Amino acid sequence: MDKGLLKQALVKYFLGVIVLGVLIFLPAWSFRYWQGWLLMGILFVPMFVAGLVMLAKNPDLLRKRLNAKEQEEEQKTVVMMSGMLFIAAFVVAGLNWRFGWWVLPDWAVWVAAGLFLASYLLYAEVLRENTYLSRTIEVQENQRVIDAGLYGIVRHPMYMVTTVLFLAMPLVLASPTSFIIMLGYIPMIAKRIKNEEKVLEEGLEGYAEYRKKVKYRILPFIW
Repeated sequence: MDKGLLKQALVKYFLGVIVLGVLIFLPAWSFRYWQGWLLMGILFVPMFVAGLVMLAKNPDLLRKRLNAKEQEEEQKTVVMMSGMLFIAAFVVAGLNWRFGWWVLPDWAVWVAAGLFLASYLLYAEVLRENTYLSRTIEVQENQRVIDAGLYGIVRHPMYMVTTVLFLAMPLVLASPTSFIIMLGYIPMIAKRIKNEEKVLEEGLEGYAEYRKKVKYRILPFIW
């Protein structure tokens, strides 16, 4: 076992738990915000399990997923704006619960949680199908085009899944206002995809042909 990789993963994991907890519960000014605990559970428990599996089965993939330093200048802007969007959505969710502005009923929260977990399963399948997946836009050594499974349906199944995950989060937090804020992620991911496809078409052999074969980016029959 790579102890250095394990340490890096654990530090980032617990830092994520602390930061998200602060963003949710500080604005709510209460630990009784059960929807916040629900989101923390369905987000971080599967993440911990997935991390252990990658550490044991594919440490190189885990190492790629931990690397969030973008090389493309355009993507640095997208990442920064996405971070600001997420902070705003979580803070507003906590305030929404605290002051009771516009709170979803419990059944809607549980439906959103179910959608979130289903999307997490698809997330795991994408990682299984494509071991080249990193968090940054790059063409890796010996990388090849993946065109089977979910990649035979849409060109960017990871973005498809993460978009659903991100849009489900504010609903799990019972905050329609945060959901509206999070819709701003859609044009950001569209910009990211446009830049990524340019990089891949220039640097990855066979990607231009793959674009012609699989016509849809993240939403079958629509986009």
